[in-house]
Amino acid sequence: REFESEIRFYSGDDPLDVWDRYIKWTEQTFPQGGKDGNLTAVLERAVKALNEQQRYYKDPRYLNLWLKFGNCCNEPLDLYSYLRSQEIGTTLALLYITWAEALEARGSFKKADLIFQEGLQRQAEPLDKLQAHHRQFQARVSRQALLALEESPEERDTGLLEMAEPQRSSLADLKGRGKKKVRAPISRVGDALRATNPNRGFQPQTSVQLPNTPGFAVFDENSASGPELPLLTAQSWAAPPAPRAKENELSAGPWNSGR
Repeated sequence: REFESEIRFYSGDDPLDVWDRYIKWTEQTFPQGGKDGNLTAVLERAVKALNEQQRYYKDPRYLNLWLKFGNCCNEPLDLYSYLRSQEIGTTLALLYITWAEALEARGSFKKADLIFQEGLQRQAEPLDKLQAHHRQFQARVSRQALLALEESPEERDTGLLEMAEPQRSSLADLKGRGKKKVRAPISRVGDALRATNPNRGFQPQTSVQLPNTPGFAVFDENSASGPELPLLTAQSWAAPPAPRAKENELSAGPWNSGR
């Protein structure tokens, strides 16, 4: 309430100072975030309230507000492009460092290097900090490239063998196949496939004959001859169906007669 009152009735020449202290207090009071702190809403109000004052476009405090607000956005890369188009923080190294780190986290190493190069061309301050982060970025990319080149041939061959050898799926198709006799599918790979008789060729399997019982007959839809199905003819109802009793239509009676 004190901060809200100070913002509403502020008459000084540095309104950014109030918002900066307000946000720092919110971060310290609610370090876990959440609805109680409502940090995202405060950040959004701050950047909108100061958006018209171009004197803050090169102020590190104002850029810091924007970058914190970008961490709450779903797509911070769009926000960084907006800051560059509005010339907000383009003279500060923190913008290019944060932007390049976000691209590096997504695997866009070439774009991240271009952002670093743009900051170096603009002589963003502090320049030594920007140069140090650029060197660290180049070292990380070079290290990853060396690790990829130093991969042993045995590991590559093992990976190729694992890709070439069929793998048994964890959720196989259990739908039965066949019309007369339903069989569950069998899927064998690797040693289980070689464990079955390797010298056995493709031989027809003998089917299990069911005993002929006069109790029922199996209908074969593929057979040309067979018992004909009776044809159903439409007939009129002899009488309408009897209505079912409904609880609301029962006659009312005294409740005190039953136990």
